[in-house]
Amino acid sequence: MVNKEQQRHLMGAYIRQQRRIADLSMRQVSAMVGISNPYLSQIERGLRAPSEAVAAGIATALGVGVDDLYEREPGQPGSAGAGAPGPAASGPAPEDQAQADVLSAIDAAQELSPEQRTSLAEIYRSFVRSNQSDQPG
Repeated sequence: MVNKEQQRHLMGAYIRQQRRIADLSMRQVSAMVGISNPYLSQIERGLRAPSEAVAAGIATALGVGVDDLYEREPGQPGSAGAGAPGPAASGPAPEDQAQADVLSAIDAAQELSPEQRTSLAEIYRSFVRSNQSDQPG
């Protein structure tokens, strides 16, 4: 389990990564959310944790779910980035196993810093979510 300080840093890194993917400046996001630029900077650097209302505003501005901001536990058992999924009655779907394999490879890439591995895994997940939402349902 990650502690509160680690959670703030992971959330901040995720927010920064999503802001960059969206090609938005800190000034643009802070204006969209109605917070100061320095406050957003502190959130992105993991120095401050946003209130639920601010987190919801940031998520909306970045086009992500608010739950995505809080679900950052790479490498922890039971988390999305923990590697192979647990046993299932019929086994994981091939695409789920492929995603788990990619995330495991990212997690095992010791030539990258922990922050780089986290960012790379989040970028991968973002692409997967985007492609899934583009498919007809």
